[in-house]
Amino acid sequence: MLVREVMSSPAITVRRTDPVRQAIRMLHGHNITAAPVVDDSDRLVGVVSELDLLRGEFEPDPRATVTPAPPLAESPPRRVMEVMTSEVVTVTETTDVTTAIDLMVGRRIKSLPVLRGDRIVGMVSRRDLMAMLARPDEELREAVAAVLREQYPSGPSWDVAVHNGVAELSGPPHEHADHIAGLLARTVPGVIRVKHLRRSP
Repeated sequence: MLVREVMSSPAITVRRTDPVRQAIRMLHGHNITAAPVVDDSDRLVGVVSELDLLRGEFEPDPRATVTPAPPLAESPPRRVMEVMTSEVVTVTETTDVTTAIDLMVGRRIKSLPVLRGDRIVGMVSRRDLMAMLARPDEELREAVAAVLREQYPSGPSWDVAVHNGVAELSGPPHEHADHIAGLLARTVPGVIRVKHLRRSP
């Protein structure tokens, strides 16, 4: 599965000069956990997350302790550029999803900007990947059957079943046709693997 098949597009971006509170409203309003940060030429210059934006936005509540909290030494951040992460890990539309997952796990990040050249075309997040895996089996079965009909109309007839994301294709043995059908079935977002079964005579 490729990133372009699971990413959210177009990407919701913020500018590095945006006020922090404006960026907070942007992420909250679009129900996203992070956004790419762009400059005045729409070039990617960073990523800002919910956690970045929360930094310095709250003062200690005096009701929480008997000891008065000292006043904050610094004023809270005013602009996105003050809290964003400048070292950005990115992927492309044709990056394999497994590579994107490895990056998320290895870097402990929740989402990755997706680039086409130097242009931001989307974001792929853990939530996007979870949404694909949460697709109902019946929906996946219909999608696999449809892609086989549309992309391989000259192939044999397969019975299609899906159980917990595993597509099962049953039909007469045909090694070449099975290989093509397996490749096509794996392009359906949410299908995690393909099994070939032999139809009972």
